[in-house]
Amino acid sequence: MSHNHCVDTIIFKLLRRLGNGLLFSLMCACSVVYATDADDYAEQRATLIAEITDDVRSTAHYLGRRELNQRVLTALAKVPRHEFVPRAERYRAYRNRPLPIGHGQTISQPYIVAIMTDLINPMPEHRVLEVGTGSGYQAAVLAELVNQVYSIEIIEPLGRAADKRLQALGYDNVTTRIGDGYYGWSEHGPFDAIIVTAAASHVPPPLIAQLKPGGHMIIPVGSRFLTQQLVLITKNEDGTLLTRQLLPVRFVPLTGKHD
Repeated sequence: MSHNHCVDTIIFKLLRRLGNGLLFSLMCACSVVYATDADDYAEQRATLIAEITDDVRSTAHYLGRRELNQRVLTALAKVPRHEFVPRAERYRAYRNRPLPIGHGQTISQPYIVAIMTDLINPMPEHRVLEVGTGSGYQAAVLAELVNQVYSIEIIEPLGRAADKRLQALGYDNVTTRIGDGYYGWSEHGPFDAIIVTAAASHVPPPLIAQLKPGGHMIIPVGSRFLTQQLVLITKNEDGTLLTRQLLPVRFVPLTGKHD
């Protein structure tokens, strides 16, 4: 018999001696603990939003703006980031930092999620493509803001888990698939906006082709070992591109069988 099993048996016998009243009290106490945990998450999310707001102000010279759209902040405050990280990482879920999610991948720093989301100017009627589903967190934030999100993940276990997680949390306006996001998802294009959450050595031409005139794409460009730049691309109505480098970042690389 294990030590833990012995302890459980002793506690069970003690509860029987003390009666059902104490058992009921303990059950109520557990409910209070759970409620407190939920309250803690809400407080942590509020603190995180304040940190993101401060970070945006301090990087305004890179971003070209001193504050984020209130709709974006509201979405970040609503999405339960702790549901998108491994259970062992939940105590750090609302720290403004990336966290490991397995398979050599990470969930992005909330500040980065916030600015990437804001810079594509998401509108309620938009259809958005995400390359790199990961845990599903960025897709959930987008789902709070736009009509439809299409998200592609090349690592099958991550993609399958993210799809189940998003469905369980009620994000039924997110459609996922397993595949190489470099080539986009042409049957659902063109897209009002595209977010790429892994670093590419260059901007993938298929994604440019699937971006609507007037649309925005944001993508980290650079190699794993050199400085990457977060790049905002706007497709003009005549099909020409306006490209702006924003700030240095570090993302996992975009993988797949392409140059």
